[in-house]
Amino acid sequence: MLIFLGVVPLQKIIFMHSIGDYQKLFSAHLESLSLPEQPERLFEPIRYILKLGGKRMRPVLSLMASEACGGSAQDALAAATSVELFHNFSLIHDDIMDAADLRRGQATVHKKWDSNTGILSGDALLVISYQQLNHYNKDLFQSLTQLFSQTALEVCIGQQMDMDFELQTEVVMDDYLEMIRLKTAVLLGCSLQMGALAGGGSDQTAQHLYDFGVHLGMAFQLQDDYLDAFGDPKTFGKKVGGDIVENKKTILYHLALQYATPEQRVELLDLMSQNPADEAKKIEKVKTLYVQTSADKKTQQQVALFTQKAMNSLDQTQLESQAYQHMKAFARDLMHRTQ
Repeated sequence: MLIFLGVVPLQKIIFMHSIGDYQKLFSAHLESLSLPEQPERLFEPIRYILKLGGKRMRPVLSLMASEACGGSAQDALAAATSVELFHNFSLIHDDIMDAADLRRGQATVHKKWDSNTGILSGDALLVISYQQLNHYNKDLFQSLTQLFSQTALEVCIGQQMDMDFELQTEVVMDDYLEMIRLKTAVLLGCSLQMGALAGGGSDQTAQHLYDFGVHLGMAFQLQDDYLDAFGDPKTFGKKVGGDIVENKKTILYHLALQYATPEQRVELLDLMSQNPADEAKKIEKVKTLYVQTSADKKTQQQVALFTQKAMNSLDQTQLESQAYQHMKAFARDLMHRTQ
């Protein structure tokens, strides 16, 4: 597909690849990443988690943004690798904090080795993620590093907020949304902005793509919360009701408490403190409360709101039509992944 971008001379032709092409390109690059052999217990856990795979959504966004701004996917490979390595660093540490046994169906790093190994390997992975940016010239390196450092700190703040919320019975929606923005959405925005800058995009276009990514990340996470309770088990990709079984306080829970009657509030608090043998019964009772308090509809309204905000930010990028449509199609596919 040939695309002419309004942000570059009209004679410049840009080829926008398919999502599958970006994934293959990045996976091949990641496999070529050279890591020291020793000490084995430091670097083998890094190799292990990187081989667990995933959709590589964040690096794909970096490569897309680079091409959309007139560069090549190769221009953004180092930035994309930086983002993906940081993401995996955060997964290693999150799994330790959550005492999680599985990651993508396989043993987590701290279960396969131990927590100390997981902490140190995660730390090393963080350092390696920053080293990827050495690929760029001085001015671009400075811009990318400043953005990446700010985003990394925000992700840590978001994780701390999430852990703090677990100790609170009720959290106001604005605080919950801010936690999602920091813990999840800003890294999507960062991926797009870094890719745009690496591809030669203007600061203004890169900022609009950042906003597009943040709003899209918000919509994605809120929809994930909703679908965990109300999604189709055949298409959702994981057990429906899992958050309820694990007593996770998603936006549905907080909205239900906010709009519940005193009786409904007591019932919900009681249900979400239990670990019954009959999980299906608990799931149905909690979902009934979500419907009765309109928490389900209010969550869907927030999904629609942030999706529209994402589209508004994309409109402001002033990308040429076909590049714009390519980004829009990615957003549509992401948000309709279970339908």
